[in-house]
Amino acid sequence: MADIIVPELAESITEGEIVRWVKQVGDSVEKGEFIVELETDKVNAEIISEEAGVLTEILAQEGDVVEVGAVIARVDANATGSAPAPKEEAPKEEAPKEEAKPEAPKKEAPKAAPAPAAPVVEETSSNERIIASPAARKLAREKGIDLAAVSPVDPQGRVRVQDVAAHGTAPAAPAAQATPAAPAPKAVDDSRVEAVKMTRRQQTAARKLLEVSQNTAMLTTFNEIDMTAVMALRSRKKDAFMENHDGTKLGFMSFFTKAVTAALKKYPAVNAKIVGDEIHYNKFYDIGVAVSTPDGLVVPNVRDTDRKNFAEIEADIAELAVKARNKKLALSDLEGGSFTITNGGIFGSLMSTPIINGDQAAILGMHNIVKRPIAVGDEIELRPMMYVALSYDHRIINGKESVGFLKMVKDLIENPEDLLLEG
Repeated sequence: MADIIVPELAESITEGEIVRWVKQVGDSVEKGEFIVELETDKVNAEIISEEAGVLTEILAQEGDVVEVGAVIARVDANATGSAPAPKEEAPKEEAPKEEAKPEAPKKEAPKAAPAPAAPVVEETSSNERIIASPAARKLAREKGIDLAAVSPVDPQGRVRVQDVAAHGTAPAAPAAQATPAAPAPKAVDDSRVEAVKMTRRQQTAARKLLEVSQNTAMLTTFNEIDMTAVMALRSRKKDAFMENHDGTKLGFMSFFTKAVTAALKKYPAVNAKIVGDEIHYNKFYDIGVAVSTPDGLVVPNVRDTDRKNFAEIEADIAELAVKARNKKLALSDLEGGSFTITNGGIFGSLMSTPIINGDQAAILGMHNIVKRPIAVGDEIELRPMMYVALSYDHRIINGKESVGFLKMVKDLIENPEDLLLEG
């Protein structure tokens, strides 16, 4: 007998939620076969069986939160022939059902049902004149209660499900006694509100975003970038770029990633973080790129952007985006970034104040490219403009550094050939 144990996934992850069982009790399992999917704070993990055999026990159900090291199932390596057993027993259980058919007269026993049926019809006609939630009407029908006899707590006279539930459980009390039951409004009218439990990742993201806003002195500075030059360069080079780099597309993200990397070298505080009472200045450049997925934003990292060219950066971003959307990101893809770029422009955002990611010191927000009238010398021209925002932790980064950093990014994008010199 082999235990299926929740493995250690990363130092920061201590538990996860079971999303789905791929195998069920009685199913044959191969060694190394994926049998259950676990959702953690950061990624979905596929747990495999270390032994071949038959899944004989499932000890945690879908939706259960399990800790690292917990036994969640068992596989019997010697029970390879027992898998069909449950299926053979099924017909034996069906036999009694056929013998039970002669007892069908029991189904006629509900002839007594017409008795409650009559009041239900009467209630329906009277209930139509009563203001009540659908849930209250349903419960009243089930209990055979006339809604007209129910005393609602709602001052508007609307009968809610808790009013029906309380009816008859205590002596009729004067209306004044109903007033203390103020908690009643907590009940939700299920015809107008749908309650959906947050996923584990949504809960984690909400908690971390709140922690960042509470534990950092976050400020945001803005600038705007004339995208004319970089758009013209991209237009001229994109076909040759794709041909020379195995179909890799030349996008704007590689330009911004290289510009950010150059600016981080000049302003190292933007690439730092606070650890206890120390400031740790990162000597590496791992840039997180926010990717949208059906489950929300995730931020995988492009590693060592100071050592990569445009094609390598674009290829990495494309690969990470595919992995994110297919829920195939590894923890190593998400951990250890030093700075983040998020592009709300792909959704049409004109301007925003992005929230710093994790324990980093800053984040760059890109936005929609919109043609606006701009003074060029003594002339007014329509130019493709983008607002950019740098949110930063003022405990580490001062105003001069934040403005200087963003101005350098602007200058490099407006003069993209300078990025070659920055290397």
